[in-house]
Amino acid sequence: MFQPRIPVNPLPTGLVTPLFQPTVTADIAPHHTDHAAVCTHHHAPASAPVSAPSSAVRLTPAGLAVVVAGGAGAVLVVGTVLVSMLLAVAVSAVSVAVCAVVLRSLLNGQRRQG
Repeated sequence: MFQPRIPVNPLPTGLVTPLFQPTVTADIAPHHTDHAAVCTHHHAPASAPVSAPSSAVRLTPAGLAVVVAGGAGAVLVVGTVLVSMLLAVAVSAVSVAVCAVVLRSLLNGQRRQG
């Protein structure tokens, strides 16, 4: 009841087995013709390729200043939180030490009187 049950899963191998496996045919070589067909149609000129929008972020100087100020603010907030947590731990340790000293003196006082 208290023993952990570890699921037994095979390790991933990276091999993918397709559900449909095509049958192999004897004639799989492409057929080549001796001459290419000549096109006599009038086609419209090819349009210029449209460049895809760049995925890189471009910052203006004002945007860069905002990012730097936000990062500095985040560092200051995180630092303040960490310092306050460290201070809370230190205060708790001091209070536990004071309680231990008081309890020891009370116990020593009982031994001397009794």
